[in-house]
Amino acid sequence: LFSPRFVALFLVVVFRVLVIPRPARPPPPRGGGGARGAARPPRKRRAQQAAARGLPTDAPGANGVDDGSDDESEDLEYAAVRERLEFLNEVSGRIGSSLDLSHTILEVSRAVVPRFTDVAGTYLREQVVAGEGFPEGPPDETTLWHRVAVEHTDEPGRWDDVVPVGESMPFPAHTPFFQCMTSGDPVLVPRITEEMGNAIASQFEKRDIRPLINHRSMLVVPLKARNVVLGFMILLRHRERPVFNDMDRVTGAELAARAGLVLDNARMYTYQESVADTLQDSMLPHIRPRMSGCDIATRYLPGTLLGRVGGDWFDSVKLPGSRTALVVGDVMGHGLNSAAMMGQMRTAVQTMAALDLPPEQLLRNLDDLAQRLGEHYLATCLYAVYDPIAGELHLANAGHIPPVLVRAADGRSELLDLPTGAPIGVGGVPFESVRVRVAPGDRLLMCTDGLVEVRGEDIGVGLATLTESAAHPAASMDEACDAIIRALATTFPDTAGGGRKDDVALLMARLNGIAAHDVAHWRLTPDPGEVGRARRLVRAQLRTWSLDALGESAELLVSELVTNVVRHSRSTRLDLRLVRSGTLLCEVEDDDHTLPALRGAGPGDEFGRGLRVVSSLAKEWGTSRTNSGKTVWCELTLPRR
Repeated sequence: LFSPRFVALFLVVVFRVLVIPRPARPPPPRGGGGARGAARPPRKRRAQQAAARGLPTDAPGANGVDDGSDDESEDLEYAAVRERLEFLNEVSGRIGSSLDLSHTILEVSRAVVPRFTDVAGTYLREQVVAGEGFPEGPPDETTLWHRVAVEHTDEPGRWDDVVPVGESMPFPAHTPFFQCMTSGDPVLVPRITEEMGNAIASQFEKRDIRPLINHRSMLVVPLKARNVVLGFMILLRHRERPVFNDMDRVTGAELAARAGLVLDNARMYTYQESVADTLQDSMLPHIRPRMSGCDIATRYLPGTLLGRVGGDWFDSVKLPGSRTALVVGDVMGHGLNSAAMMGQMRTAVQTMAALDLPPEQLLRNLDDLAQRLGEHYLATCLYAVYDPIAGELHLANAGHIPPVLVRAADGRSELLDLPTGAPIGVGGVPFESVRVRVAPGDRLLMCTDGLVEVRGEDIGVGLATLTESAAHPAASMDEACDAIIRALATTFPDTAGGGRKDDVALLMARLNGIAAHDVAHWRLTPDPGEVGRARRLVRAQLRTWSLDALGESAELLVSELVTNVVRHSRSTRLDLRLVRSGTLLCEVEDDDHTLPALRGAGPGDEFGRGLRVVSSLAKEWGTSRTNSGKTVWCELTLPRR
C-alpha cells in the first residue's frame, strides 16, 4: 500500500515523538568549509539517497550542492507525520464516549469531517445494525450494507435525497467498496473517473449520484474488529482539495482500526443488552386484564443506571373456585443471572400455585428451591390469593415491602400489616400467612422496592407517597398506575429523567367480588341416580340466569364430571357448583385425592371418553388437589348479549 521508506520514516517519527524528545538543531557553522560540510556524504552517495526518496538526481540536494534541501525535506516529512499522529490522537479522544451504537457512529463521522475529508459515509453490515451478534463468514455480493451516517460539508440536504440514511443495499464485485470489504484493506482512488462514476451510479435506482462523486478523490477504509469487516467508510474530498495520497491511506487505515474497535465495543454492548432484554421480556408474563372476580393492571419499568435487565417480576395464576393468585417478587442484583433466576422463581410459583398450596407453604417450598439452586440466590416475594366469593385475601410475605389496600367504601388506603418473614434463600425461617376481609371495589396494590426506595432517602417517604397516591381516584386501572408512578417520580426528582437505578414491577388488582346470586351450590351423594338430578339442577339454574343457550353443553359436561366421581372415586361426598362471572364455571369437588387423567380409548373400551368430551366442549378445564380431596372444573364462554 505504501513505500518501505515511508513505513520506516513513520515508525522513526512515532518513536521520536513518543519516546525520545527531539533535540534543538545546532546553528550552522560559519564559513563554507566548516564541520557541516565535512560531515556530508560524497556526491554519489547523496545522489543515491535522493533517488531512494523519489527525488530526481538533478533536483536540489542531488548534485552535491549544499542548499539544505535534505534537512528541509526531512523537516517537512517529520511535520506531516507528526500532524497525522496528532490528528489520530485527537480522533481517539473524541470517539468512544458512549456505548450507544448510533451515537458512536456519529462521533466517528464528525471526527473526520472536515479536517480529513469533506464527505464521510458509513456503512455497517445488517447483522451489526440489527444487534444479531458478530457477523459470520466473509461478505459477498449478497451481503446487505446499511447506510448509518452521512456527514458532509456541502450545502444542507444535497446528499439526503440521493443517499438517505437508513437505506440497505448490496455492492457488486466491480466496485471499490466490494474490494475493500472483501480484502479488509483501504482502497485509494485518486480521482473518480467518468467510467467508475457510471459503475457506482448503477447501484442507485432513479437517483443520479454522479454529480456528487465524479472527479473527486475517494478513500474507502474498512471498519474491522477481530479480523472481521463490520462495515466501511467512504471518504470523499472536493475537487479543489489535494487528492488522497499514500500517507492519507495509512492515516485512514489507522483511523478505521480505532473506529472499528470502538464500534465493536458498542456493538457487543448493544447485542448483550438485546439478549438481556429478550430474556427478560420472554420471562415477564402477559397478564390478562380481567380475571374471575377482579381486574388487573401492571407496569414494568427497567432500571437505566445499573443495566436494563433485573430480577423484578409479577404474575397472576388462575386457581380453582374462581380464585386468583397474585404475586410480586424481586431477585436481588442485576444482570443475566438475576433475570435467569427470576424466570426459575416465576415458573416455580406458577407450578406450586396450580397445586393450590397455602401461601405460607408455597413460600416455604420456594425457599427450599432457592437453597438447592445455590447459596447466593436471594429474593423477596409477596404472594396473595383472592377469593371473590368469600371476599377474602390470603397473604404471605417473604421479606417484601407490604401491599397497599384501598377501601372502596371511604377511599382510605393503608399498608397491610403482614408478618415480614425473611427473603427467599435465607433458609430455616418460618413463614406466616394472614387473612384479610375485602369488599367489592377494593383495590390491592403490590410493587417492588424500586418504586419507593432511592439511595440516600428514607423508604418511609416513598411508602407514604405510595399509600397517598394509591387513594386518588382515577378513570381506569391503567391511569391509576400511571398516576402512582408520576407521584413517586415527583417525590424523587432524580428518577424522573430516566435516572432510576432499580427496575420497578407494579401490580394493581381491583377486587370486584362475585355476588351471591351468581353462585349456585348443591351437595350431592356419589350415587348413579344423582347424575340425572345434577342435569336437572343445572338446567333450572341456567334458565334462571337466562343462559338457556348453554343448557345442552353445560348438562353434558356436568353429567360427565359427576359420572366420573360416581364410577371411579372412593368419595363419600360430592359438591357441584356453578359460578357466573366472566365465564360459566362448573366445579365438581369430592374427598378423593386421586386426580383423573385424560386417556385414550379404543373402539372396544368401555371407559376413557368422559374427560375427552370435557376437553372438546369446554373453553378450559383442569384439576386441582384441595385440603380435603380434589376439584375438577371446566368453563364455558358466555353468549354475547
